[in-house]
Amino acid sequence: MNRSAKLVLALVVPAAMTATVLTAPVAHADDRTCRGTIGQRQLDENVIVPRGATCTLAGTRVDGNVFVRDNATLIAKGVRVGGNVQAEDHQRVVVRHRQVDGKARRSRVEGSIQLEHGGGGKLLRTVVGADIQLFSNDGRFVVRRNVVGGNLQCKSNDPAPVGGNNTVEGNKEDQCQNL
Repeated sequence: MNRSAKLVLALVVPAAMTATVLTAPVAHADDRTCRGTIGQRQLDENVIVPRGATCTLAGTRVDGNVFVRDNATLIAKGVRVGGNVQAEDHQRVVVRHRQVDGKARRSRVEGSIQLEHGGGGKLLRTVVGADIQLFSNDGRFVVRRNVVGGNLQCKSNDPAPVGGNNTVEGNKEDQCQNL
């Protein structure tokens, strides 16, 4: 390679790299922190219940996921969640129906509900597109009248979850086999 070609490469390559860096979009996850109550509205982002906080979602539509952090509480009534509800080391998680004009409006979670290493809660009259998984929780869980598109899996919870009348397309496993 002659000296002129080296000079052109030395000038063009860094300029092209700079243009790429300057024009590349920056990706940020959209998250909404919830402390208190969010009512009937649509959220296009994930909802985060931060450590130690309590969040009530009442008739809320969440297009993303709902994440419940350490020692936090989620009360979700008549919600629609486009993704998953996930909690680890949580205080309490309740996903249930909501009474509207004397009728029970079910909550709907398109993905899974995964609750691990936390306290108790309730899953009542909720439609879940994939699985419900309750693993290694140390509070009382009531699981009643849900419609589950995947499996209902409960393992190593103390006490074991109680409830019944759940419709499950997959399997009812371990501590939830009779629910």
